[in-house]
Amino acid sequence: MYLTLRTNFHSLRGFASSTGAATSQLPSIPSCDFEAPPYRGPSYERIVEIQKTRLTPNVTPYYRKPLLIHSGKMQWLFDHEGRKYLDMFGGIVTVSVGHCHPKVNAALSAQMETLWHTTNIYMHPKIHEYAERITQTMPGDLKRVYFVNSGSEANDLAMLMARLHTGNHEIVSFRNAYHGASPLTMGITAHSTWRFPLPGVSNGIIHAMNPDPYQGHWGGRYCRDSVAQTIRECECPADGATCAATDKYYHELEQIFRFSLPRGRVAGMFAESIQGVGGTVQYPKGYIAKAAKLVRANGGIFIADEVQSGFGRTGDHFWGFEGHGIIPDIVTCAKGIGNGFPIGAVITTPEIAQCLDRALHFNTYGGNPLASAVGIAVLDVIEEEELQKNSKIVGTQLLKGLLELQKKYEIIGDVRGKGLMIGVELVEDRTTRKPLSTPHVIEIWEKCKDIGVLLGRGGLNGNALRIKPPMCITMDDADFTLEVLEDVLLAHFKKKRRNVLR
Repeated sequence: MYLTLRTNFHSLRGFASSTGAATSQLPSIPSCDFEAPPYRGPSYERIVEIQKTRLTPNVTPYYRKPLLIHSGKMQWLFDHEGRKYLDMFGGIVTVSVGHCHPKVNAALSAQMETLWHTTNIYMHPKIHEYAERITQTMPGDLKRVYFVNSGSEANDLAMLMARLHTGNHEIVSFRNAYHGASPLTMGITAHSTWRFPLPGVSNGIIHAMNPDPYQGHWGGRYCRDSVAQTIRECECPADGATCAATDKYYHELEQIFRFSLPRGRVAGMFAESIQGVGGTVQYPKGYIAKAAKLVRANGGIFIADEVQSGFGRTGDHFWGFEGHGIIPDIVTCAKGIGNGFPIGAVITTPEIAQCLDRALHFNTYGGNPLASAVGIAVLDVIEEEELQKNSKIVGTQLLKGLLELQKKYEIIGDVRGKGLMIGVELVEDRTTRKPLSTPHVIEIWEKCKDIGVLLGRGGLNGNALRIKPPMCITMDDADFTLEVLEDVLLAHFKKKRRNVLR
């Protein structure tokens, strides 16, 4: 169950004065009643050697001195030396209900003792039980599901289904979007850092202007559906009835249909409900609904990528797309669906699902008994422990605390997000919104880790802190995160001031 929340971050601890006076004591990490077992694996040095000589070079762990994590419990991770860390990134937005949650562990253990695997050449109960449970969370006619093993696989299959069902080829996604790294999904991922120079990757893919109210051409302080708005001036009315930025970004999307698509026809359009890897970017209010209508009017289907924003994380809704007031034609999900167990899903209508009957299509592990048992248990925990509600209440308070920090520190250019899907963009200059340089971002990020808070990084320039913890975090955990950021940002400010005085 969610905890009663403190309503005033300032009551936590005295904020540093306007002159920049720091507190002398480091924040105290919240207590945890779990004691990690002793680490008995290879030495740290041996692990580093194996990392360098046996794994492919793209497998690069975080931090200058990478952490060797060997145990986890709920929102906590423990390294090989027994040090405890508050996991505010959830294994890249994957641990939804908590590391080693007892109910999920018990469901997996019980299934392991019963049946591991048959593939779907035989019926087994768990895939059917889970298919019924997960489709019950969906609105409208989204009642058919195909299980896979990851988000990339889910989006790969959604691309195939969009093209088969519509008979069209072109697919639209946003610049700054991340939808996977398979040979097909690399095309709809519009982050140059995630793209290899291979022929054919972008065949039939068009990247639309990203409707970003902070870094984009248009947007301001009344454009987001969030307690956290940009500090840019805005043409929109304060009551939020209309959004000028939405209309302008939508006009740019219309030009793609007018000039870049064959006779305006499209197979589909992909959109994350809130961009994840891109730095927790939210779109202007009303944009997604208008985009989905345009896509359908031109023969396409709208695909909601819920790999990071689903399962109650945004707080107001179980699915992120519900916050946009739409029902997609296809929904893809992974990550939090299994709390770390490899499972993904493509959920669609009976009509669209019928296109997979045209040839054999098979996934050896999709919907296997183990994955299905875990998936059911995750849904149970989200409901029983009211984690969607916890995401809304704790996440909103965390956003408010971050907004207070933004008032104090010019380095925070933007705070954004909903529920426990939060981004903090660090800048060198608020007026130009120039990203903070990588060495400074890494220094801040590393120091947070040193005090005991693990954060992610995102955005094309890696200057957005990504805060997306297990949804079981408490207000004490949120307060500790704010305290740590306060101390680290203040130390950064004082160091910068000393350098200027020199």
